[in-house]
Amino acid sequence: MKTIGLIGAGRIGSQVARLAVAHGYDVVISNSRGPETLAGLVAELGSRARAATPTEVAKAGDVVVVTIPLKAIDSVPVEPLSGKLVIDTNNYYPQRDGHIRELDDESMTTAELLQRHLPESKVVKAFNHIYAAQLTTDGKPPGTPNRRALVIAGDDAAAKAVVTRLLDLFGFDTVDAGPLKEGWRIQRDTPGYGPRRNAAELRADLAAAKRYRDM
Repeated sequence: MKTIGLIGAGRIGSQVARLAVAHGYDVVISNSRGPETLAGLVAELGSRARAATPTEVAKAGDVVVVTIPLKAIDSVPVEPLSGKLVIDTNNYYPQRDGHIRELDDESMTTAELLQRHLPESKVVKAFNHIYAAQLTTDGKPPGTPNRRALVIAGDDAAAKAVVTRLLDLFGFDTVDAGPLKEGWRIQRDTPGYGPRRNAAELRADLAAAKRYRDM
């Protein structure tokens, strides 16, 4: 894996790009407004970064991070992502995204929606429950006592193993919540959403999470 693509260059996307470049990856970044609007971020990131369209990002990335508002996921290119690992950072905010029936009735999770849109991709949920700024401040070397942990969820074991290694490189332990359908355990308003947690604390938060209907 040499190139990380980012469809979305907002708070989370820009921070993941900074981490990727700092650890030796090339990054290709897109947003909804066009590559020329990313000139400042690309200049900051340096020679390992370039801006492109979402389709170009999907083609170029060995791993592609989808980090755009959930209401826009139907705009994510499908064919260029076939067979690829796709990291989903999305959260559901009805006031921003509009109401989505499958999320309101809790029959699906946000990552399952993206997986449905990308049937031939390997979607892994990650990066959705940490404040973006902390991605570049909270990482610590492996073995550091009380190291911060982040949750992943996914249906493909090999894809999750890749993301686990990436998180470790970026400075975080990993807690595997299980398949995509268990991603609700780290959605907004759950105990693990936001605060700094080590792996043991985060596992306890996942176990304590409640569905919205049970709150």
